[in-house]
Amino acid sequence: MTVFNKKAPWILLVGDIAAFLASLWLTIFLRYMEIPDKDFVYAHLAPFSFLIIVWALVFFISGLYDKQGFVSRSRLLSSLFQSQVANMLIATAFFYFIPWYGISPKTTLFLYLLVSLCLILIWRVYGYFALVPRSRERAVIIGSGEEMQEIVREVSKGTHYSIDFVSSVDLDTTPLSEVQNMIDPEEVSLVAVDLYNEKTQAILPQLYNLLFSRIRFMSMDRVYEDVFDRVPLSLLKHNWFLENVSTSPKFVYDILKRLMDISIASILGLISLIIYPFVALAIKLEDGGRVFIVQERVGQNGKVVRIVKFRSMARNEMNLAKGGENRVTKVGAFIRKTRIDELPQLWNVVRGDLSLIGPRPELESGVKLYEKMIPYYGIRHLIKPGLSGWAQLYHENHPHHGEAIKETREKLSYDLYYIKNRSFLLDLTIALKTIKELVSRKGV
Repeated sequence: MTVFNKKAPWILLVGDIAAFLASLWLTIFLRYMEIPDKDFVYAHLAPFSFLIIVWALVFFISGLYDKQGFVSRSRLLSSLFQSQVANMLIATAFFYFIPWYGISPKTTLFLYLLVSLCLILIWRVYGYFALVPRSRERAVIIGSGEEMQEIVREVSKGTHYSIDFVSSVDLDTTPLSEVQNMIDPEEVSLVAVDLYNEKTQAILPQLYNLLFSRIRFMSMDRVYEDVFDRVPLSLLKHNWFLENVSTSPKFVYDILKRLMDISIASILGLISLIIYPFVALAIKLEDGGRVFIVQERVGQNGKVVRIVKFRSMARNEMNLAKGGENRVTKVGAFIRKTRIDELPQLWNVVRGDLSLIGPRPELESGVKLYEKMIPYYGIRHLIKPGLSGWAQLYHENHPHHGEAIKETREKLSYDLYYIKNRSFLLDLTIALKTIKELVSRKGV
């Protein structure tokens, strides 16, 4: 059970594919101004079927199947246009480098992309919302603190949520004996409750009685996780970690993840060797300093690993325990933005010190500080760190170059989300999203 419609992305995908196929038929009709015969359509369908799969993948990378992607109409047109530009480039390269399909699409390709953009836009803006009812389940939330208020504020302003909080019960101000009376089974069908709140234990018998009124229950930390894509640290106690974090081997997942690490890192590592001389020359020309630096960072199970990077700062690294300012060089700013500085770490991935996907490894000096000041910080070292991760994609205030307790604490909430939910599909999703970030030069 989640606060979103699980079927929505699949409905959007099916609708997008149908729109792409309809666009192909309509384009042929408009191009030749006659009903196309079956054989002519099939001749175009073979290559376009492959392209449609690639185009749907581009939509996924662009976030058009994310929970925000099918509700934010203000961003929809921009995202669709950018995706279609990418699709046009892919299609052009495909047909001109693989010309043996026996068709000449150059006169129809541009028309097709315009038609498909229009049909996709109509489907996304009108068709989807006409097909999928937007009724919301009435709910009550029980808990306390800022996290509960965050959930209520966010859900109240988002039309894409499948629930609607008609009231909230603050355990800090509400008499515990009155909680059951504040929940009308005729008005609500779902109750989100903070099961890790000590005061919840006193009202569990009341909540149990509501089961006979066909009311369903959902943990408030799960609601928070679904809404914000991170876990609420202040709601968590030791029992949450015992229930949700496991160090047991996942045989199939571990094998697939390692195969992905070795294959992709080896290929990218060999290809990237081409640009090493140019990066080295740029670094040398700016200040004459070292090309590479070696940093000691904390890896899985607290083991210190040595990673190699192109130098992007005036000094080798910053010791967070000592503080001090360390300037990013001009070349360093560029190679950081494009993540070229981390290319040598691909060999750490091949060796097994790092993974492609996982929490970013921190400097040893930083870890010593954060473990003292941030509860449960050490839990992120249960798994192998990675070059990119959930926090790198969704955490907006990355800590840089110095001690940053607040930002690092928030980053930990995203790392815990990944640790709890990690799977090969999630790793693949992060990898694809990372490609988008790199192409758009946002950095991660």
